[in-house]
Parts: sequence; structure tokens; C-alpha cells
Amino acid sequence: MRPAPSAVPVIDLSAYYDPAATPDARRRLAQEIDRACCEIGFLVIAGHRVPPSTLQAAFAAAFRFFDSPDALKRSAIPSDERVRGYEPMGRQALARSLEQESPTDLFERFRFGAFGFPDDDYHASRANGWFAPNIWPDGPAGFRWALEAYYRAMESLAGDLMRLFAMALDLPEQYFDKSIDRHISSLCINHYPAPVGEPAPGQLRAGAHTDYGSLTIVAPTPAAGRLQVMTRSGVWTEIEPGPGELVVNLGDLMAQWTNNRWVSTLHRVGNPDPSEAGVSRRMSLVFFHQPNDDALIECIPTCLAAGAVPSFAPVTSGEHLRMKINRTFEPIDPPQSSSAIPSTVG
Repeated sequence: MRPAPSAVPVIDLSAYYDPAATPDARRRLAQEIDRACCEIGFLVIAGHRVPPSTLQAAFAAAFRFFDSPDALKRSAIPSDERVRGYEPMGRQALARSLEQESPTDLFERFRFGAFGFPDDDYHASRANGWFAPNIWPDGPAGFRWALEAYYRAMESLAGDLMRLFAMALDLPEQYFDKSIDRHISSLCINHYPAPVGEPAPGQLRAGAHTDYGSLTIVAPTPAAGRLQVMTRSGVWTEIEPGPGELVVNLGDLMAQWTNNRWVSTLHRVGNPDPSEAGVSRRMSLVFFHQPNDDALIECIPTCLAAGAVPSFAPVTSGEHLRMKINRTFEPIDPPQSSSAIPSTVG
């Protein structure tokens, strides 16, 4: 059965950036965001100020990399246990992050994390985990430059979104700043090749899961086999943003911060219809915004009714992320263990 048309709202952020916007316009924007985060935990954003040239350069670099010979891609497989670099097909099963048995997902991925951070004790003490050096391939030319520029654009946009989230929750605009000033976010480039043969039973491009952090920003290319979101009525709905638009969804930590006032929603990437398989190659730039390693995630004041108790025990951002990542990776033979994710990662 084909998924239903999208139930995800499109929200224009222009009022946030416009110095001439009235307080009422900014208030209406915050209310729109609150409504989307309460009802489905997903929104498509326009008016976000990410330069089109930055987005286009990142996509071009991604396609060049995944079109490269296998030896070049594998030059970016880490020689140690960092969550960095190239991950071949068959390494992850995202549904396992929810402790669901699942075949491995049908994507290959390149991942990198924070860079250019201060040389201080905080970052040095985490240099074998979230602030480990990134792994870059031997080519193609301009790959690293284009992706680092896109990471910086997403880092800035995520900060703006967190301030908008604070406004939507009736908090001071800078409420979350102290929790994200040393964030441990990562950028993943997910490549979904056109399928060859039939998938295994239950196998998807990306299995059903929720994201782990505060928010995720996704820029996909248009192709069959799209991102799908589970609505409150239990129906899968497809998302296909318009030109220049980006998809934003909440992660588990935002649901915990808000005591489930806002929802971290189940989503997946479906397989293309066989009639469209030949033209279903898809690329997604996925920025996983994750608060500081030591940021304590506990119910915020405006989300707890008088006399109520929080639904979640406090947890740090790093503890939660470590637990989720360790569930998703496929065990591999010892000779290949360099790209495994140990229980001590981070």
C-alpha cells in the first residue's frame, strides 16, 4: 500500500530573520512550530537562509564521492573505533535502536563530526570519542571543503531552530544555548542506490526508528523510495520537500526535555515501487544535532503541570547517544573490526 500524502506542515521561518517582523508575527511563527512539534514532530521549513550554493555544492560533492571507485571510498574507513568516515552497505540496522530485530538497511554512508573546536581540556578529554579527528577519503577534489561548509550552515540553522523551539515553549529565547555551545552533532551523507534484486523480508532503505538527539535537518534529493513518517493515526505518510525546503524532525532528547509534550516520531525510508526502481537513486544530507556531551536532559519547567512528575529520568546527551548507536551496528568479523562501535564510544 502506498503511503498517504504528506501530513507534515510547511513553515516559513522568514519572520524570525526579518528585523521588521512584528512581535505578533514572531509569536505566530512560534505557535506554528509548537503545533507541528506537538502533533507530528516533523516540519518542512522554508525561509531558512541556508545559501542555495552551499546546498548544491554539498550534493555535488556527495554524488562525486559515491560515484568514486570502491577503493577510494574505503580509504575513509577508520583504522580505529571512531564513529567517522565511510560505512559500506550492510553495516547498520536503524530499527535495532528501538530493540527491534531487522535486516541491515539498504544505504551506504559517509559521516563526520565536529571540527575546528577549541584546544581545551573539555574537548581534549573527549578526543577519543565525540571530538575524535574526522576521517577523510583520498578524494574527490573539494569533497571536504564542500561538506565542512554545509556542516557550518547546518550548525547555525540548528542553533536558530533551538532558539525558536525555546520561544515555542514559552522560554527565554537563549534557554538552550548553554546546552548546545559544545554540541556533538554529526553530518551524515546517506546514499540509497537504485536497488539490485529483491530486498530481504522486512528490509528497507532505512528501518523504522526515532532519532536520538535534539533535532535533525534533512535535505533529500527527489526520488522514489522516500522518507516516511508515522502519523498519530498509525498511517505512514511520505515527505517530499519543495525546492530549497528542508525537513526538520525532533529527536528523543527533545521529547524528554518536553516531557512528551513534543513527539519524537517513528520514521523510515521506504523501498521504491519496482516500476520506479531504475530511477530511484537517492541522496540525503542528514545533520544530527546533538546537545553537549554533558548536557543534562530533564523536564523543562514549562512542560510540567502542577503536581505532575517527569516521565523520564534525567540523562546526559552523551549517555543517551552512546546507548542508541551501540544498538544499531551489525557485528562484523575481527579483521574488519576497525569500524565497529564499541560500548565505550564517546
